Amino acid sequence: MTDQLLDNLNALVTGLFLLTAFGIVAMRQTRGVLNLFIFQSILLALSALFLGLRYQSEHLYGVALVNVIIKPLILPWLLKKTAPEEVYTRREVNQALNIPTALLIALALVILAYFLGQPLLNAVAPEFRGPNVPIGIAGLLLGAFTITVRREAVPLLIGILAMENGAFLSGIAISRKLPLLVELAIATDGLIVVFIMGVLTRAVHRHVGTTAVGELANLKENVSVPAGSEEAG
Repeated sequence: MTDQLLDNLNALVTGLFLLTAFGIVAMRQTRGVLNLFIFQSILLALSALFLGLRYQSEHLYGVALVNVIIKPLILPWLLKKTAPEEVYTRREVNQALNIPTALLIALALVILAYFLGQPLLNAVAPEFRGPNVPIGIAGLLLGAFTITVRREAVPLLIGILAMENGAFLSGIAISRKLPLLVELAIATDGLIVVFIMGVLTRAVHRHVGTTAVGELANLKENVSVPAGSEEAG
């Protein structure tokens, strides 16, 4: 493949990566959010592969391999095994904002990411000035925004993982000699976090009957009220 073709393919997958970040913000079904994260992780692996071919970086080949195995395959399998099935079959996910408002804020965050990425792009060599950095920052910001508006445990966790995807999309463009050991360590941490969150989600759902964060906060407030306070009133 020619360098121009590889650059064009990388631009295509990073553009699709940004669309999946918007989709994660807008999607109201947990299963749909999970599927978008899987697709986003595949796009991240493809971007690492294309950059690896473009700059002949064996490290990026390793990053692509680790990402395509762990995030699209192992992480979703682990989530489905540890979290209750009802979480994925439920029709809608509770969200603090309606979809149009959330998308408008997401668009503003993407514009902010472009301005935040410009100083970083100007500070690096010309060959690093591709779409990965601003789109990666946008993915990180949209993942953080997802965390703030979601009210369910699993979509919250996927928002955290989407933030990691955004950070890696920028990182593979700036540091193309990322040691594979670092990528494996981060991926292992992700597996541990997903496992723990999945087990906790199942336990909370079994005892409380819901995984909605707002409901859990209300439960905490109710439990903290003394038993005889209402009778005394």
